[in-house]
Amino acid sequence: MVTKINDKPTIFQIHIPLPDNPLKNLNCYVLQSKGETLIIDTGFNRPECKQAMEEGLSELGVDFCHTSLFLTHLHSDHTGLVYNLMQGKNCPIYMGKTDYDYFVDTTVGDTWIQTEHRFEQEGFPKEYTTALRNTNPARSFAPSGVFPAIMMYDGDTLQIGDCTLKTILVAGHTPGQMCLYIEKEQILFTADHILFDITPNITSWIGVKDSLGDYIQSLYKIKKIPIQLALPAHRKNHMNVYERIDQIIEHHKIRLENTIDILAQNQPLTAYETASFMKWSMRGKCWEDFPITQRWFAVGETMAHLDYLLVRGLAQKIPGVVFKYRLLYSAENCKKRIDLSEKN
Repeated sequence: MVTKINDKPTIFQIHIPLPDNPLKNLNCYVLQSKGETLIIDTGFNRPECKQAMEEGLSELGVDFCHTSLFLTHLHSDHTGLVYNLMQGKNCPIYMGKTDYDYFVDTTVGDTWIQTEHRFEQEGFPKEYTTALRNTNPARSFAPSGVFPAIMMYDGDTLQIGDCTLKTILVAGHTPGQMCLYIEKEQILFTADHILFDITPNITSWIGVKDSLGDYIQSLYKIKKIPIQLALPAHRKNHMNVYERIDQIIEHHKIRLENTIDILAQNQPLTAYETASFMKWSMRGKCWEDFPITQRWFAVGETMAHLDYLLVRGLAQKIPGVVFKYRLLYSAENCKKRIDLSEKN
């Protein structure tokens, strides 16, 4: 399904279904100007996504001799079809260097092994990490291998016809996610940085000390930019982008306070145990009913919130075969020390 989103510049949205996934769909954006085309993100490497993408591009009459692809971040629902879409077409593929390097290491290096080990140290059952090797969509629907890409950095520009797009590094959801911004028309492609009816997953990444802290500051970075139209990578935009940023920051404040309360009442706890006490939006399902994949995401997000407390000296990680956490102050004092304001 193709929908026209904007006239000047011309922007279309291709609805890419994500079957059996709570995200429901990917919004693939296609920008066209002066005979040139930019495709933003792809969908999973699976037949349903491929069919929707090919039908949408065919409907738009995309000429691959004058087409580029921009990948906002490394997640498989954004990169999965890169080979199917671009192989043999000699089209430039642009991607932020930080996420590209991370993607390469997850594909040909040992980052996935390190990540599995990290989760097991945080209490995630080993039998679950083993099962997820073939069922986690981040792995099973990933690109077929490493693809060549042109590295992009914060503040770089892309010229598509007479439309200039600027890259904005927004670390947090991934180590090097990028938004695209059309300054003249004040249009922002938010990728997964800002979503409007779900909250982006913020997990703990290998080599990153404080994903949540990075994410909050990236939200403030976007808040300084004049935006008339915000185009998210999933679902719909139904509200003011600045109000949504405030909502997301408040969401993480509440999540941090919930984490503190759980530790105060039950410490010491592993990250997995902490996650089991958290309040998750899973349509009334209790922790025991969570699918393993959703437990993975929940534990990763819990780890990011625990990292936030560790970095600020509010909690302590107790070493052992399995790590446990405890607060260094009373719950009341920890909550008073949470500061989600902008850092200059």
